[in-house]
Amino acid sequence: MKFCRILLDGQPAWGRVEEGQVVILAGDPFAGWRDTLSAVPLADATWLPPVVPNTFFCAGLNYRTHIDEAAKKGYPAAKIPEHPDVGYRANNALTGHNCPIIRPHDFDGRFEYEGELVAVIGKPLRHATRQQAIDGIFGWTIGNDVSAREWQRSDRTFWRGKNADSFKPMGPWIDTEATPLDGKTRVSLNGVLDSEYNTGAMIFDPYEFIVAITRYITMSPGDVLWLGTDATHEMQVGDLVEIEITGLGTLANPVVAENLNERT
Repeated sequence: MKFCRILLDGQPAWGRVEEGQVVILAGDPFAGWRDTLSAVPLADATWLPPVVPNTFFCAGLNYRTHIDEAAKKGYPAAKIPEHPDVGYRANNALTGHNCPIIRPHDFDGRFEYEGELVAVIGKPLRHATRQQAIDGIFGWTIGNDVSAREWQRSDRTFWRGKNADSFKPMGPWIDTEATPLDGKTRVSLNGVLDSEYNTGAMIFDPYEFIVAITRYITMSPGDVLWLGTDATHEMQVGDLVEIEITGLGTLANPVVAENLNERT
């Protein structure tokens, strides 16, 4: 099943993707749902992030190539971790499929993207065993971890460099049946393949992260866990970034410059 959120008559609505359309749901996938008689063609859908999490968890350096790249750039924390290292991101940074990534007008430096697998939690988890962690994943989606690198280095908490508005595209939907750890992650820039790697070639897999997190923190239905990347690349205003993960479709987002005249 593929669950999504779209904009319908100006309001967020849950739906499920079926045969070229989004069937609108009553209720939600976590608490219970049913089909309505309303549907929207995929081509006409305005996509929202497929879930707005209670807590937005993220893995840091979780692929060896990424660590090697960061070490070459002089990043002091670029070492193979000895245990799952958990961070957090802000919901305000979330945006949907086909929505723009906005480069802040006053940022000067490397603006980078990272294709990531995202696990969506489906049940409350505390002190989870590995099997409970496996059973606790509701489904999977795709994330693009956008980074303003100079801000990331200068701000102690990463508050701008990782969490500015639009810096976390996610979608297009949650797939409850896919097995993405067995497949590939492919990232393309302007239609040209930029990087490709085995999605499951992580230092710590999703279940190890969930076991580690729930030793101290309850994970709740709708929480998300972004799982890191094996490649980072620079993007410019005018580019189109597309992230494809086997079985999950493609998350696409254009890069635009911030327009100060559109501020509210």
